[in-house]
Amino acid sequence: MVKGLTKDTVLLPNIPLKTAQKDNSVKPKYKRRFHVMAKPGGAKCNIDCKYCFYLHKEKLLHQPKQPKMDYDLLEKYIVDYINSQDNQNIVFSWQGGEPTLLGIDYFRKIIFFQEKHKPTGKNIYNDLQTNGVLINDEWCKFLSENNFLVGLSIDGPEKIHDYYRISKSGKPTFKKVMQAISKLNKFNIKFNALVTVNNFNVKYPLDIYRFLVNDLGITYIQFTPCVEPKQFKEEAPQFSSDPNVPKIGSDESLPGHPMSIVTNWSVNPDDWGFFLKTIFTEWINNDLGTVLVNLFESALAQIMGKPSQICVMSEFCGKALAIEHNGDLYSCDHFVYDEYKLGNIKSHKLADMALSVRQEAFGMSKRESLPVFCRKCPHLKLCWGECPKNRIIRTPDGELGLNYLCSGFRDFFEYSTPILKGLAHILQTHKS
Repeated sequence: MVKGLTKDTVLLPNIPLKTAQKDNSVKPKYKRRFHVMAKPGGAKCNIDCKYCFYLHKEKLLHQPKQPKMDYDLLEKYIVDYINSQDNQNIVFSWQGGEPTLLGIDYFRKIIFFQEKHKPTGKNIYNDLQTNGVLINDEWCKFLSENNFLVGLSIDGPEKIHDYYRISKSGKPTFKKVMQAISKLNKFNIKFNALVTVNNFNVKYPLDIYRFLVNDLGITYIQFTPCVEPKQFKEEAPQFSSDPNVPKIGSDESLPGHPMSIVTNWSVNPDDWGFFLKTIFTEWINNDLGTVLVNLFESALAQIMGKPSQICVMSEFCGKALAIEHNGDLYSCDHFVYDEYKLGNIKSHKLADMALSVRQEAFGMSKRESLPVFCRKCPHLKLCWGECPKNRIIRTPDGELGLNYLCSGFRDFFEYSTPILKGLAHILQTHKS
């Protein structure tokens, strides 16, 4: 907690005053639509990934040993979320921690409440992010019958996956994940792969990619870079108390240095760039049109003049919020700290909080707080400074607020942009 703040205080760092005013010249054309990632079981998890950014929420948020959104609050959330959505398709996302720890009966209750309150003419969909450890035939039968989309966390082949993704007792989890994949395939359940790219597996881009595509037959892959400041368990993003913020490229800005600003398991930004370039080359030559990689698909869309498909590469953010087991709503999944708490659904409507001036300012600050170095970058409209929670280093000129991954992304975009522009031209010509 930052000195002088209470649990109910919310500050908006690095946000120019003009973003909080009715200045239509800088406002995006927001739609009412927003998305919430629900964590009805809190941060509780059955494995102990060493790089996890969420396990510490148990202590930070003073969660009980067995956090669980009770049924009355669960129904209230479902009703509120349905009523807050203007679009025809309403998507519920269930995450954690590990949401399957709540048990199948809990999710049956979710389906019951959704059916009970579903408006005429609306469609309700669900997705579930899981580590796969508890997935069995019973779970798969339920997921299949209720058309769940599953996101499965897997970091690569066995030795790579098990380097960080271990059980509470220190045992490997790979074999259990492979059993989950076998079950998901048996029941024809669609699932995507979520790969957390850290300081170890970043060195094996082709081993990971070809394993996922060739060996497992996965056709949608999300690569998420692991970036955590050393004080992430105590300090909220953009509230660092460290006056010695390093510049880009300095030893102190990289993992492994004794005075580094980040944890040892954070990915090296230059390694991240090489990782993306290597997989991009394989993808563009062999899997274009058959395998969807989130970062590549989004970059192609943006080059073709369409909006980013992922929030981290969007000009603005603030449309993907997170709700905890007790009903507290936060600005973002990566901003679940007291400083970014918007309120609680017991006393406030979801839409009132999600579309509030406070949350709008949070979303607008993604663009408005960019340093000059970013504003002059030729790749600005492909990156937009990436996720604000990663803006933890200084520019070459010493300005605060540069993204830790900047050098890696610049390297990737310099390599991939000419190729993607050529592809975009072909696609647009073919369409016309």
